[in-house]
Amino acid sequence: MGHTGSAMLPLHGGKAPRWLFSRMVSLSECIVDIMLDEFGPRGLLEHLSDPWFFQSLSCVLGYDWHSSGTTTVTCGALKVAMDRPNLGVTVCGGKGRVSLRTPKEIKEMSQVFNISDYKTEGMVYASRMSAKTDNSLIQDSYQLYHHCFIFTENAEWIVIQQGINEERANARRYHWGLDHRQFTRDPKQDILCKSRLDEALNMTHNESVESQKTCVDLVRDNPMKLRRQMVRQVPDNQSRMDTWSGIQSSVIEMPRSVNWDAVRAAYEFQPRTFEELVSMRGIGPGTVRGLALVAELIYGNRASWRDPVKFNFAFGGKDGVPFPVDRRSMDKAVEVLRAGIQSSSIKGSEQARALKNLRKCVPDAVPEKLRSVYAH
Repeated sequence: MGHTGSAMLPLHGGKAPRWLFSRMVSLSECIVDIMLDEFGPRGLLEHLSDPWFFQSLSCVLGYDWHSSGTTTVTCGALKVAMDRPNLGVTVCGGKGRVSLRTPKEIKEMSQVFNISDYKTEGMVYASRMSAKTDNSLIQDSYQLYHHCFIFTENAEWIVIQQGINEERANARRYHWGLDHRQFTRDPKQDILCKSRLDEALNMTHNESVESQKTCVDLVRDNPMKLRRQMVRQVPDNQSRMDTWSGIQSSVIEMPRSVNWDAVRAAYEFQPRTFEELVSMRGIGPGTVRGLALVAELIYGNRASWRDPVKFNFAFGGKDGVPFPVDRRSMDKAVEVLRAGIQSSSIKGSEQARALKNLRKCVPDAVPEKLRSVYAH
């Protein structure tokens, strides 16, 4: 992870036709089986968490390469394809209301895998916190509506989730790989989207550490005192501080709503860390934003407002734009996908279609010796 590129994920309505989805499932089963034989369950997760591999897999399966359904339908096909015994890996969650069943599905599959209660609760917590991080701690105006939690019988996990912005008519995909660390500080996830915002509150950035500490101190103090500090937005006819500073910005606008019941519960709990605070029920985007703004306005501890999105698609461009062609990653993805297709038991016509789609993923200026990998 850490590459950059571009990903266009415009919103496309409707559902995948049944004839296409059934074939996506069949091909997914074949590729998953080959990858499990070659790399094992952990290796499968490593590949699926890689944004380039996931995007290429979606193309091979025959779905639109650039739509929001690239994420939701591909994950849906993988979930059905992996709903078989003795695989050692499973997919939980999905789109919309299905995502709300993720904790229940994690617990059910943990029993199948004979995973301890302690590790199971850890995965349930990871599912909830990865979603809260991308929805509340990173406030980029994209509302999560898809959440897939994929884990092995050894309790190794990744997350693939997606947010929607109706006004911009596109989506963002969030990848949490096996190299996940903390949820509230530099969590090492990849965020993919076509556009970068001028401002996006990012409470997970290293620049937000002092703001995090102040937020905890604010909650540990009297909630009524905090409430008085969260002043309403000034009227239009009144001068603003940012007018005099020369910076016209929405940064200092307070959120419209704060869950004061949750703030009071947090005060009674007396959290020791920022993660303990934001993990509490009811501490959502409005409360986090309000705390961050008070920390900045009253105490001068500014949070990061840098949009953490990464522009990411496939393997690079011929002129090094947006980045040089990553030949090693391309070779590896092609090797795995091509082997999965050719070793599968699907019909020859469907194999040919999948290989044709795979060739479309190759940038025009890839050296001839590399393109030859796709030609057979």
